Amino acid sequence: MAAVDLTTHPGHLARRLQQAHYLLWTTMVSEEITSPQFAVLNALVAEPGLDQRTAGERVGLDRSTTAEVVTRLSRRGLVDKVRDPQDGRRFMLRPTDDGARTHRKLALRAARMNQVFLGPLTPAEQAVFLDLLQRVSEAAESLRNPAEPVAY
Repeated sequence: MAAVDLTTHPGHLARRLQQAHYLLWTTMVSEEITSPQFAVLNALVAEPGLDQRTAGERVGLDRSTTAEVVTRLSRRGLVDKVRDPQDGRRFMLRPTDDGARTHRKLALRAARMNQVFLGPLTPAEQAVFLDLLQRVSEAAESLRNPAEPVAY
């Protein structure tokens, strides 16, 4: 049997893309705050007071990953985690002042990193690329949640 051309396999290309993103993130944005941690912090800057489950859903993280990310952000003093007075099982999350400052700094760096990451593409290609990634990501999300039909 002949070797498979992995350049035609989206999963292989997605993994390579993720590796490139990780390298750029750690060199241009932060070695301490991961991309998923930034995503949760960003969601909380946009909507302070989200509960932990909703914050994770906003950024596409599963429950256990969200819990770990929130714990790390809380330990760093970037997020306040307060029990919901109406439901003791839920935690309401807000960025601290340090969390808001960190978010502003990382958002600027992430914007620069995205310019480098998408640099090989023209502006029109970047728009198409992001649209296609969004569509594939949304379809993949619905595979995790079978209650929502997959629309191609």
